[in-house]
Amino acid sequence: MATFAVADFLLPEGFVAPGRGAVLREARVVTEAGRLAWSRLGAQVERRVGHRHAAYGGRPVLRDVDPVVLVPGFMAGDASLTVLARALREQGHRTYRSHIHANVGCTMDAAAQLEARLESVVVRRGRRATVVGHSLGGLLARGLAVRRPDLVSGIVTLGSPMLAPGAHHLALTRSLDALVRLSRAGVPGLMALECVAGDCARTSFDQSRAPVPPEVSFTAVYSRRDGIVDWRACVDPLATAVEVRSSHVGMVVDPAAIRAVVSAVGGGRTVRHAD
Repeated sequence: MATFAVADFLLPEGFVAPGRGAVLREARVVTEAGRLAWSRLGAQVERRVGHRHAAYGGRPVLRDVDPVVLVPGFMAGDASLTVLARALREQGHRTYRSHIHANVGCTMDAAAQLEARLESVVVRRGRRATVVGHSLGGLLARGLAVRRPDLVSGIVTLGSPMLAPGAHHLALTRSLDALVRLSRAGVPGLMALECVAGDCARTSFDQSRAPVPPEVSFTAVYSRRDGIVDWRACVDPLATAVEVRSSHVGMVVDPAAIRAVVSAVGGGRTVRHAD
């Protein structure tokens, strides 16, 4: 049975898909989640004995900062970013879901949905938002920053292969192939061939490669241990690159990756708690 390969322009020269065995590195997500749980347990112990608050523990300190919208990766939904959202809230940030329940549809449709969501958040908060995107979510965030800098104050990408979206593991290729086949069979709301090899893919890719406006901050978090995408494709020359040692999936639960996001999102002016 023939497969529907991604377009050649999504895999520029100089980038390669991770080898078949690379996906085994993703098993590290269990260890990464364990480290986070251990760090939180340690924070609770410190509070009980009267020590200073640990990185992600304690009562949230409200900050006068931009709202943060979190965007999930391919085949994931908002729930995948629950831990990251909690860490940001504990540092005084207001976080908002993207309302993407499963990132498996047309990327252009997802971008339009995200833009509408961001508009509502910006109107509600009265200021531009920071967008944090994992994997495919980061590509959507970057494209949005290009199109609507009036809505975006900064973006943070996590393992997002912006330079070569097609440089991904065979397992991901097969998942894309399955979505295209289901779409052709009449299942609505899924990526079609146009989304991986046609004009839709081209438009999405071009938007994710256009220059980010100078007024929009840009941080790209990547890992050489990424078992899903070529880590080199995640290091956008326009971004401040931050290296961590997590798996691709684990970037949303790894303590070091979370610290990188918190640092990139920034502090802002601390305000007094309301009684």
